[in-house]
Amino acid sequence: MAKRILVPVDHSTTAASVTSIVADLARGSGGSVRLLLVAPRADNVVDDSGRVIIYASQEMASRESDGLDYLRTVAFAMGRDLPVEVAVRFGDPVKEILLEAEEYAADLIVVATSARCAIMRTLVGSVAEAVLRRADVPVLLHRAAA
Repeated sequence: MAKRILVPVDHSTTAASVTSIVADLARGSGGSVRLLLVAPRADNVVDDSGRVIIYASQEMASRESDGLDYLRTVAFAMGRDLPVEVAVRFGDPVKEILLEAEEYAADLIVVATSARCAIMRTLVGSVAEAVLRRADVPVLLHRAAA
């Protein structure tokens, strides 16, 4: 049974749909959960005259703070009886999910996926499928209802 479950989420309802399943799975195995949000890296924001009005480091700190707030809300909704950790990373979602899985020593990654058609999935690809193909640990894909 999975003892260390990594759950990458974003602000979508698709990602949120998996949390109750993960909570039940973790409770049943006596495991713990780490929720992960991968945000894009920030660049300096400049005005029309070329002056920096927001530094990348400030924007990254803001994104991290917002992400942690969101993840704590999701963790709270999963139940207070469940050990849940939260983490925010920056960069390519697939790469960061795989790195977090290694650092957390996850023995299961649970990823929500949308119910897109096979043709669109083939043309566009998805984070969930890339994680499934490249992960060193089992990956559970949860297809959200349409």
